[in-house]
Amino acid sequence: MIYVENKDLVIPGQILADEEYYSGRGTFKENGKICSSLMGLVSLRNKKLRVIPLKSKYVPKKGDVVIGKINDVRFSMWDVDINSPYSGILPAFEVFGREKKELNKVYDVGDVLFLRVVDVDEIKKAKLGLKGRGMGKFKGGIIVDIAPTKVPRLIGKKGSMINMIKDKTKCKIVVGQNGLVWVRGDEDMEQLTKNIIHLIEAEAHTSGLTNKIKNKLYLAIDGELPPEEVEETEEEFVLEKPKLQNFKEELEQEEKEAEEKKEKEDKPNIAEVIEELKRKNMKKDNTLSYGDNSNNSFILNNK
Repeated sequence: MIYVENKDLVIPGQILADEEYYSGRGTFKENGKICSSLMGLVSLRNKKLRVIPLKSKYVPKKGDVVIGKINDVRFSMWDVDINSPYSGILPAFEVFGREKKELNKVYDVGDVLFLRVVDVDEIKKAKLGLKGRGMGKFKGGIIVDIAPTKVPRLIGKKGSMINMIKDKTKCKIVVGQNGLVWVRGDEDMEQLTKNIIHLIEAEAHTSGLTNKIKNKLYLAIDGELPPEEVEETEEEFVLEKPKLQNFKEELEQEEKEAEEKKEKEDKPNIAEVIEELKRKNMKKDNTLSYGDNSNNSFILNNK
C-alpha cells in the first residue's frame, strides 16, 4: 500500500509506502515501511519511490559537466569554484599536457569555464578537465544559479524546455549539472531568460509548466499569447547529464565572421574600383575628343 502521491511534499521520517514498493534515493526502510529521509517531493515510477530534495548542494561525480569560476592561480593548477561545498582543481597538464606556460596568461581569476569532472577523490575534491565537446572559457554573458536538482526540469524532456527558451529569446544557453547556467544574448533577452529560469526553478514541481513558460515568453516578446499550446507530459525529476552544446565553436565562428566582415569593409571593392577607373577614362576620352573636334573646327574656319 502507498500513502502518498507522485510530487507530494513530504518531511523526514514520513511513511511513504509498505515494503511491496522499492526504496530509492532519499528514502529508507524501517519495520517493513518505506520512509522519507529528507524534505522534498515524491517521485514514483514503476513501484520505485524516491524523494527529491527541495534544496541541495552539488556533489561532484566523475563524468559530470559543470560551470566553474577560477578562484586562484597556483604554480601548477587553478582552483575552481564549482558551486559546491567541495573544491575543484584544474591541473595545468589537463590544459597544456607537458608544455610549460604561465597559467594566468591562459585562465585568470574570475574567468568562467565549461569543464568536465575527470575524477573525484575520497574527500570529494573534484579534478577537472577540458577534454570534450565545447569545453573552454566563456566570453561575455551572465551566470544564473539554480538548485542542481532542478536542472532536469530546466532542460525538459529531450531538451524541450531549454530549446524553447533558446529559440524564442535567441540566447545561447549552456547548463551545468552543478546548477550554474550561462546565458548570452541581447541584454533584455538575458534578463528575461534569467527570470524564466528562476520561475522554472520555483515551480518545477507544478504541472502544466511548459505551457506556462511558453505563454510568458510569447507575452514578453510578442505581446500576445502563442497560437497553440504544447501538450506537456509528466517528467521525473532526475539529475541527468545535460546535452552538451558546442558553444565554443559557435563563438569562434562568430568571431571569425566578425573579422571577415571588418576586413571586407576595410578592403576596397574591386568591382567599384574598376567601374570608377572606367568612368575616369571615359571622361578623359570624351575631353580629348572634344578638344580635337574644336581644333579641327578652328582650322577649317580659318582656311
